[in-house]
Amino acid sequence: MRLLPAVGKKATQKVAIADHDGVLTCFGMKKGEAVSVFKTLPGPKIARMDLGGAIGTPQEKIFVCSGSQVRGFTKKGKQFLTFEANLTENINAMHVSGADLFVCASYIYNHYCDCKDQDYFLSGDKINDIICLSSEKLLRLTPVLACQDRILRVLQGSELAYDIEIPGPPSVLELYNKDGGDEILYGTTDGKIGLVQIGDHSAGIKWEIDNNKRKGGVLCIDTYDIIGDGVNDILVGRDDGTVEVFGFDNSGESTLRFEHVLSESVTSIQGGCVGKESYDELLTSTYTGWVTGLTTEPQKTEAGPGDEVRMSKETQSKIETLRAELEQLQVKVLQGREQYQQISQSNTAVSAVPVFSINDKFTLSQDDASYSLTLEVQTAIDNLLLQVYAQPNGNFLLATYRCQANTTRMELKVRSIEGQYGTLQAYVTPRLQPKTCQVRQYQIKPLSLHQRTHSIDPDRPMNQLNLVGQFSFAEIHSWVVFCLPEVPEKTPAGESITFYFYNTFLGTQLEATYSKGEGHFKSDNISTISILTDVLSKEATKKKINLNISYDINDDSVSHTLRMIHPKLEYQLVLARKVQLVDALKELQVHEGNADFLIPEYRSILDESANLLEEYKKQPAHLERLYGMITDLFIDKFKFKGQNVKTKVSSLLEILDNYELKSLLDFFNEP
Repeated sequence: MRLLPAVGKKATQKVAIADHDGVLTCFGMKKGEAVSVFKTLPGPKIARMDLGGAIGTPQEKIFVCSGSQVRGFTKKGKQFLTFEANLTENINAMHVSGADLFVCASYIYNHYCDCKDQDYFLSGDKINDIICLSSEKLLRLTPVLACQDRILRVLQGSELAYDIEIPGPPSVLELYNKDGGDEILYGTTDGKIGLVQIGDHSAGIKWEIDNNKRKGGVLCIDTYDIIGDGVNDILVGRDDGTVEVFGFDNSGESTLRFEHVLSESVTSIQGGCVGKESYDELLTSTYTGWVTGLTTEPQKTEAGPGDEVRMSKETQSKIETLRAELEQLQVKVLQGREQYQQISQSNTAVSAVPVFSINDKFTLSQDDASYSLTLEVQTAIDNLLLQVYAQPNGNFLLATYRCQANTTRMELKVRSIEGQYGTLQAYVTPRLQPKTCQVRQYQIKPLSLHQRTHSIDPDRPMNQLNLVGQFSFAEIHSWVVFCLPEVPEKTPAGESITFYFYNTFLGTQLEATYSKGEGHFKSDNISTISILTDVLSKEATKKKINLNISYDINDDSVSHTLRMIHPKLEYQLVLARKVQLVDALKELQVHEGNADFLIPEYRSILDESANLLEEYKKQPAHLERLYGMITDLFIDKFKFKGQNVKTKVSSLLEILDNYELKSLLDFFNEP
């Protein structure tokens, strides 16, 4: 969705919106009613839309892309351009600047000027968005690619000028100043926002807003002075339906000025004047096609006798119109159902499977080292069935969720255990007739809790796994893709590659360097090396490739990993003990009439009981996960020495139940 520039100072703006049915609609608002300007015929799904026009003139031409084709429309709806980019993949990002058109498919960037090829670039990871800067401070048009590997790539012609590391996978880019300038805003899939200043040879991150409250990923950003203080505010739309407005105080610090939550993911956000002259609005579009306006116009209510609130005539009129529309829709639905029943009972009836689309996301949250599965359907969900088939145990989970009426969006948390890998299958059944179901599959990788990072600590004690064999670069890359999240499926350019990862639960790290015929994997966690050894051996065996495997085990790494686990384990044990005491202390308090006789430690447990129980509830099985990881570490340490110590696990668990770091380290060091 985009707002077309206003014609005249006080005029309201028109709204252009494109959808998955391939329809481009333009409308304005008059007396609270949507008035259509034009509407195109359905066609292939429209992936992106941008506004353009000659440099220095109002940007009122509408450009849309479907597949590998770009079309241009005037503000009246007349098509003036059809351009076939001849890409092998569909366009998923586009930017228009004057006669320059910038398009991106999964890994490919193309620049056209007056529809003629100019530049081409092959990215190292998937491209999620593109923006182009034109500024007096920059010597030329500067395209910036937002790539899945947490990098913004700044291009110069067909070459990479430099790249910028950011704290999350970027999902969207937006110019901070729409009239030009060298600053761009980014939003990430894990909910962070930042401002980057782009130069010819380097860039600097000016500020970042963290996602401490664990809101949804950022899907769209716009800048507009909706507060009216002369400074552009940042408008943010998230995939959990949250709409936010960030402003800036006198010191330049960002502050959250406004927040509103919609029931669906926000696909577009724009600031402008649409419904009423002189009153700015924040406009959003959502996944199923709702367009919502949040206005700065004061909403008047009149207090009558007995403090009853009377609605204005305008509001009453709106409600009556909506009721009439609702009644018409209900009649249409009843007629449709009757018609369907009649057809289905005839001898020549053929049941047509209703088509519906699912907006889904399966991402690792680094805050609590769990996976978040989000499913959004364009119609109400009836039920959801989850099944996990994991190696080596077979069926691991089977769960069914029945939904309340009008549930179109669900979010679930899934905890994984490293070393146990397989497929999570989601069977989604909407409230449609005839009953139909779609299945979505999500891979849970052997090292599922690992996340890509830009660098690692070289001073940690590291274990190393070395592989040598008759395998190609593409083959070993496919094995790494199978083992680890966030690795691009496309084989990297060049002869070798290095990736860095860290474990979101423990904070341990992994370095993977490989090329044709050899691979080297370093980690400060011996269990990570053990899992890689098992999985890579199995993958090579499937291809009938002989591997020469060697290890370089550093005994100091085990005590290092235990020391990293120590604060987490100690915290969870203390939390569990406090929670166990809550009921008994409450009983004592009731019996004695007050808690004054208790020692300060117990009084503080009572005072914080609600928070303690809430935190414990949020982290079920956290302690068991830590116990499991320590047990695996113990078994793996001695496995590399050729010893089976599974009989000693019960003794290890006893030590954990009466935990002290020194006694645990001593137990691990016993022969």
